[in-house]
Amino acid sequence: MVVSFVENRGHRILVTDRVSEAIVKGLSGNGFEVSYRPDISYEELLGIVGEYHILVIRGRLRIDREVINRGKELRLIVRVGSGLDNIDLETAKEMGVEVINTPEAPVISVAELVIGLMIMCSRDLYNVTHNLKNGAWIRPMGTELYGKTLCIVGLGRIGSRVAMLARSLGMRVLAHDILDLSSRAQELGAEFYRDLHSMLPNCDYISLHIPLDSSTRRMFSRREFFLLRRGCVFINTSRGGVIDPEALLEALESGVVRCAALDVFEREPPEPGSVEEKLIKHERVIPTPHIGFQTLEAQERGALITLREILRRLG
Repeated sequence: MVVSFVENRGHRILVTDRVSEAIVKGLSGNGFEVSYRPDISYEELLGIVGEYHILVIRGRLRIDREVINRGKELRLIVRVGSGLDNIDLETAKEMGVEVINTPEAPVISVAELVIGLMIMCSRDLYNVTHNLKNGAWIRPMGTELYGKTLCIVGLGRIGSRVAMLARSLGMRVLAHDILDLSSRAQELGAEFYRDLHSMLPNCDYISLHIPLDSSTRRMFSRREFFLLRRGCVFINTSRGGVIDPEALLEALESGVVRCAALDVFEREPPEPGSVEEKLIKHERVIPTPHIGFQTLEAQERGALITLREILRRLG
């Protein structure tokens, strides 16, 4: 459904996460009552959500059935970013609450992070800098990206951008998607695989760009990891829940995965003593705290798209 209001005046918007100031200023300047609560807790949200017509969120809080049911005036949820796995979409649909996101906003920033993480793994830059800061002059032998094979799982906006950047670096690119995107792959100079498992033995590097849902949860389990070419570099900037962390740890310990770079985790931050915490501390894992969307440019892009989409629906 498409939500519309007669006028903006009096319609209240709650922003629950840290976003670009352009969102708050833009909405306020267009007559909305905006409450900016970037550190609001789930319990606090439950207590006040009934006062608002629109929620502007990121991925920090779970917008579940309880939240949506208490949002008696709620008409629109805007997710600044791409993933919708923290929103109960079924309940939102039942309650007539429209849910939109800004999938274009993080594309460039996430894709550039992927390339950066690949280079870090290929030159062991994490350990090199750590050693030098601690007084050890150690010069490990690295590898080039040029001529290596990158496998991309999920050829959407971000996966396509990664493919383009990788091709410009002289990499061979293979791609898998549940949709038949062979034409897109051809345009990008990539080889398309409908079957994931037949692609995996060819990977020198592999990068995941898939949403988290019932079909992709634990998509990478022990079977998938141990089909990879030995010494593969594994990159995940999509969602932590798409991999089995125990299987990844086993693949690292066995040498199947030479280096893993993880920007996402199933629980963020991971619980003390969990397998994901073990991965963070592993000497051949480069962990980052979900920073793919954390650039000034991506945040501004997300702000402009959010503002445009809200105003378009209320025009």
